[in-house]
Amino acid sequence: MKRIMIMGVSAGVGKSTFARKLGDILQIDVYHLDAHYWKPGWVEATVDEFRGAQEEVVKKEQWIIEGNYTGTYDIRASRADTIIYLELPLSVCLFRVIKRFLMNIGRTRPDMGKGCKEKIDYQFIKFIISTYYPRKNKMADRFNAFQSSAAERKVIMLKNKRAINDYLHETRLKYSSKKEIFPEKFIE
Repeated sequence: MKRIMIMGVSAGVGKSTFARKLGDILQIDVYHLDAHYWKPGWVEATVDEFRGAQEEVVKKEQWIIEGNYTGTYDIRASRADTIIYLELPLSVCLFRVIKRFLMNIGRTRPDMGKGCKEKIDYQFIKFIISTYYPRKNKMADRFNAFQSSAAERKVIMLKNKRAINDYLHETRLKYSSKKEIFPEKFIE
């Protein structure tokens, strides 16, 4: 596991938090796609800028890239050896998006583009609701193709908070010099 894609069923599933924690455990740099896509004031990067930024990252020997952005999936998938997919219920994702907004009002999150203060609007909530189930179905096909393209590639699906916490704990035990007797609670 040297080149890892963190994907999820929806905004609010915990991709950024999971990626940061996994990066700390594995000592691998984490790249948040939102930080490459959004310029100050919520201005979208051009397709060339966004693709170019990812093409530079995937040249590195090790990386964790967090985010879905299916329009540039091919760039990451061409070099990734692992995809970790997070899937929690829609209600949990929506709750977390609202909680994230309330906790970050007037601030820019570290995984977001500079100058993009936290916001929430009807269009974003509608996007989450309308894409949740179709994305769930499309991911399975995408992951089957990814795994079948090379024997050493793997997809890890974590479909509840316990599975996410257990995976991070087991990974810490396997890769970290800090061995813990009891699992730390990683994800709320």
